[in-house]
Amino acid sequence: MGINPFIDAEAPPPPKKAYKLTVKNTGQVIDVDPDNLPDEEGQPGSLLGLLLDAGIEVDHVCGGVVACSTCHIYVTKGFDSAPEAIDEEEDQLDFAPALRDDSRLSCQCVPDGSVDVEVELPEWNRNEVSEEPH
Repeated sequence: MGINPFIDAEAPPPPKKAYKLTVKNTGQVIDVDPDNLPDEEGQPGSLLGLLLDAGIEVDHVCGGVVACSTCHIYVTKGFDSAPEAIDEEEDQLDFAPALRDDSRLSCQCVPDGSVDVEVELPEWNRNEVSEEPH
């Protein structure tokens, strides 16, 4: 899992309830089980880890340790179900192209499961999106 030794902030808590994660670009729906979270890059329960585990390739050059902005996504529904971005995430988002109000680094965004979530992969990542459900 992606842990940055230079960040003192506590990791966001993993989701407490099951929820559905929809990828707007493909319509793929991922059932998120808080008792069976993938052991992937990023924070435990992060959108990056969930997307990678579902076979959706998302660039993440730094390995999910909030040291780049390549895993930038848009959280189009359920944005407020994740804790606010820490300063280091905000700093990295400043380098992301096409920044919007619903932008997050997928390695750091951990929804709590209180509502279903929908994400959109930015245009430059769309060629990486698997069209096949896994």
